[in-house]
Amino acid sequence: MELLQGFALLLLCQSAGEVLVRLTAAPLPAPVLGAGLLLVLLRWTALRAPVAAAADGLLGHLSLLFVPVGVGVITHLTLLSEFGGRMLVAIVLSTWAGLVVTALVLRALLKEG
Repeated sequence: MELLQGFALLLLCQSAGEVLVRLTAAPLPAPVLGAGLLLVLLRWTALRAPVAAAADGLLGHLSLLFVPVGVGVITHLTLLSEFGGRMLVAIVLSTWAGLVVTALVLRALLKEG
């Protein structure tokens, strides 16, 4: 029962995020707003156990979430063979750019503190 309560709370937070974004036209993705709401709700200890049970259930079946991606890759092998090199370069460069920006922001924040 705790697992279902956790799933219900997760879905409720995501739905609340959707509603808030649509009502306020906030420049945030609704799941991010819902995750922030969940973070606030996790301050109550009574809500932690159901969310932990739902998280454990989801993590136990995490590999199933990669099945659609694998099917998509197999379906579009011709595109991957044609543009795979360029995609790899774009992924590597954007990853490194993200790491560099994160490191610079962290360095700037640590100097201020």
